[in-house]
Amino acid sequence: MADGSIDGFVRDRFAAVRSMFENNLATGADVGASFAATVNGEMVVDLWGGFADEAKTRPWEKDTIVNVYSTTKTMTALCALILADRGELDFDAPVARYWPEFAANGKATVKVSHLMAHSAGLSGFKEKITLADVYDWDKVTSLLAAQAPYWEPGTQSGYHALTQGFLVGEVVRRITGRSLGTFFREEVAEPLGADFHIGLPASEDERVADLIPPPAGSAIGDGDQNELVANMSRNPGVDVMETRTRAWRGAEIPAGGGTGNARSIAQIHAILANGGETQGKRFLSEAGCRKALELQIEGTDLILGGPAKFGMGFGLPSATVPLPNPNTIFWGGYGGSLAIIDMDARMSIGYAMNKMAGTTTGDTRALGMAMAMWQGLAS
Repeated sequence: MADGSIDGFVRDRFAAVRSMFENNLATGADVGASFAATVNGEMVVDLWGGFADEAKTRPWEKDTIVNVYSTTKTMTALCALILADRGELDFDAPVARYWPEFAANGKATVKVSHLMAHSAGLSGFKEKITLADVYDWDKVTSLLAAQAPYWEPGTQSGYHALTQGFLVGEVVRRITGRSLGTFFREEVAEPLGADFHIGLPASEDERVADLIPPPAGSAIGDGDQNELVANMSRNPGVDVMETRTRAWRGAEIPAGGGTGNARSIAQIHAILANGGETQGKRFLSEAGCRKALELQIEGTDLILGGPAKFGMGFGLPSATVPLPNPNTIFWGGYGGSLAIIDMDARMSIGYAMNKMAGTTTGDTRALGMAMAMWQGLAS
């Protein structure tokens, strides 16, 4: 809609979701956003509206896409789960089996599962790096392979905000000979016709919404921090405006550089929500999907500073994140984007927006609509 109004559809039983979506835009909680959900592989909610820019000159269209920061990690985890299901990747194996250089500096026994659960002790770079370095795959993966862990791997989680994608992505590359972005595109996005990109072609730039930075003082890197957190958030530092550049969009940053919308997030995660099969295509076995539910580590996260509970590449429900069904996995991105996969209800949920909140891993806008989805299922 040219005037920034809301478009899309909602099945009747989920009408409350539309009301909340409309309210978020009406109150200014959102400037432009999309929310979508599938149940049993069928899209039951697909909403978009508002504006793609802060000045409200560009409407948020059906095919508007946006950088979703760490919601990208859910796509990277899916790629690893697919490879594991094919027998090409063993989560219990040392990373060095696939990436021999990684064994340096006491990391010979670090397992792939440690990378998946943020417990490898590589939450940041020990060497000073720049944003330009982040766009240099060989440089950042070589630095991570060479450095010693910050803590004993496997003993605690410490959110690998930027590094996880390079670590898991390099394992995928060593196994398949394809970059993570290429593997994802060829094995997941293209077969589903899903509009999610890890490494966005320049031809799609005009469809990208501008991320609007969070309020001053609430962003990553603001406030007093311990050394570990400061390293993660300030080396190289997070500049939201960088997401508007061709360099950022085109680079493969599998922990935070993905570009998509709610529809593509829900569409892709219908794979995991439905036992490995969606749109008539099988991507992995039901057992392969359920690997994501296996608890890897829980406790106080050294970076996030609060309790965290990680399965294989995803967050798990806990006392701090109580979700209605136990077999649910999720993760969100800096500013508020979110992916939820409920294997019990066979439901996948996606939310992508451009007005950022100060949160690192999703916020209440998406969670409120997700709760309305569960209420609709129960009705």
